[in-house]
Amino acid sequence: MNARSWLALWTVYIIWGSTYLGIELAGETIPPVFAAGVRFVMAGVLMAGWVTLRHGSAPFRVGRNELLAAMFVGMLLLSANAMLFVAERHVPIGLASLLIASVPLWIVLLRTLTGDRPSRVSLLGVVTGFAGIAVLVRPEGGATFGAILLTLCSASIWATGSFLSSRLPMPPDATVATAIQMLAGGTMLVPIGILLAGDASLSPASWSGRSVAGLVYLVLVGSLVGYTAYVWLLGHVAIGTVATYAYVNPVVAILLGVIVLGEHVTWRIAGGAAVVLVSVALVIRNEAARVVEPFSE
Repeated sequence: MNARSWLALWTVYIIWGSTYLGIELAGETIPPVFAAGVRFVMAGVLMAGWVTLRHGSAPFRVGRNELLAAMFVGMLLLSANAMLFVAERHVPIGLASLLIASVPLWIVLLRTLTGDRPSRVSLLGVVTGFAGIAVLVRPEGGATFGAILLTLCSASIWATGSFLSSRLPMPPDATVATAIQMLAGGTMLVPIGILLAGDASLSPASWSGRSVAGLVYLVLVGSLVGYTAYVWLLGHVAIGTVATYAYVNPVVAILLGVIVLGEHVTWRIAGGAAVVLVSVALVIRNEAARVVEPFSE
């Protein structure tokens, strides 16, 4: 690979690994589902504006079925991300990132359940990976069992949306499809977030500087810069190489959790992490011909 490819790859590694910290910070004082909705509405508007400035409105002239499919997938993917916003209030970001790293395992499982025949090596990776997840499910370090299950639910729903996106008629331009997904999912989440806020304040005046900074980072860097680098990589680098983000991101998240938030990594978490990441790497190497949707992050 050339220098530009390495730069784009490390951009995805670091930025998407750091979005777990951004979600944690944004959710400290901003109602989590509302924060997720605002994040993606803003990112969707900015991405749609960027596409329009570069190419005009033509890319958005998609068929009805493509539009509905993109909206449906966006609602699934962003619902999964909103669950992560909620879960990270009670799960350390290092542990959350490891559980989310199971997305490729869930995708292989969905393929198997729908009649596809993944290789034996991929199935072995799935079985081993879920064994590693079982090690991680035990609550510790401030995590609650309910929040851990919510994180796993987030991973499974994200995998379902990713799985369906390869089987539904999506807009041909990946950036346009993502803008539609962000706008549809974000528009759905904002009113839900308002209803779920309860006693939490929706006034920006009550949000901490850390939370606002986290939200801005997620919109401008996590969603726009990270995704732009990812789309560029898909057109210039082998998918097997691009997909390595799935087991590098957790390493970045764990390091940031330790350095910024003072999280602790126990031997049990380290052991479970090793099993999960090795299993994900095994699956990705054997599924390199298939694109794994990014967790945007």
